[in-house]
Amino acid sequence: MANLTLAIDEDLLRRARVRAAEQGTSVNAVVRQLIEGYSSSDRAENARKRLVALSITSASSS
Repeated sequence: MANLTLAIDEDLLRRARVRAAEQGTSVNAVVRQLIEGYSSSDRAENARKRLVALSITSASSS
């Protein structure tokens, strides 16, 4: 597996870490999922995954 280095605002990263922890995951896993979806050639499957992720996020935010 390859490593990726990103330049990101410290406060943004802190907020992302908090949110990821609240969802029982890591920022690394979230970014990996986003890149997988972004690079997916199957747009319908990608849309379904984003819809599921959004529903989980909105349910956990309630």
